[in-house]
Amino acid sequence: MSFKTSYFYSVFWQRFRCNRFAMAGAFVVAGLFLISFLAPFISPCDPSTIDAYHVLLPPSAGHWMGTDELGRDVLTRVIYGARISLKVGFVAVGIAITIGTVVGLLSGFYGGWVDSILMRFVDIMLCFPTFFLILAVIALLEPSIWYIMLIIGITGWMGVARLVRAEVLSIKERDYITAARSIGASNFRIIFRHILPNAAAPVFVAATLGVAGAILTESALSFLGIGVQPPTPSWGNILTSGKDYLEFAWWLSLFPGVAILVTVLAYNLLGEGIRDALDPRLQR
Repeated sequence: MSFKTSYFYSVFWQRFRCNRFAMAGAFVVAGLFLISFLAPFISPCDPSTIDAYHVLLPPSAGHWMGTDELGRDVLTRVIYGARISLKVGFVAVGIAITIGTVVGLLSGFYGGWVDSILMRFVDIMLCFPTFFLILAVIALLEPSIWYIMLIIGITGWMGVARLVRAEVLSIKERDYITAARSIGASNFRIIFRHILPNAAAPVFVAATLGVAGAILTESALSFLGIGVQPPTPSWGNILTSGKDYLEFAWWLSLFPGVAILVTVLAYNLLGEGIRDALDPRLQR
């Protein structure tokens, strides 16, 4: 690691750790990863085990978050639901970041008719309400977690493309890009060796915030019954089962709702913290 890179990470960490909210978000996200990874070892029960003798039990020492209408342990299902939500969030955002970065790089670097065509396509995509577009596509396909991840990804790249394009338009006019051209560097090398690393900061921020959006979208789709299908636990379908028993089984809606709230808030705080740490103009 070069001195310049080491210094950058050192300054970034100093700025980031001074933001208490960002640190709190980072700890929550790290905790979610740990819980998801250790789910088979820390879950008190199997998420699909039905127990007709312990239906709709309130929170107690035996079942910390109570049981659902089939006697399944809610804590276990919330833990396993975290695995689904994080998987959907990262795969969907990975697809969106990949598409958006490629489109933004090509549009900003080549300009001209390439820029015009790609940006008009972005404008057309932005005209469609994303959630209803997802609903329309899923209605034509069999409900599947893989379809959900793919659809969220291919309908969420437009903002990333605009961010990357704006960065590329600025970076490609700088002196070191001119120097690279003068020594005969190919467009491929200039784009991926010089431009992309320097345009990556807003991409990291967009990715972090995008995970929160993808988790919300997946939860909404599962709540509507066209997302992750039972018996696979998802925070959205746990909420769906809880809405019919809301008057006397409040825990079925409270705990998965709090899990969604805390997770989305943590990712938003983390994303804002990364943005502040990467942008010296926001430092006091």
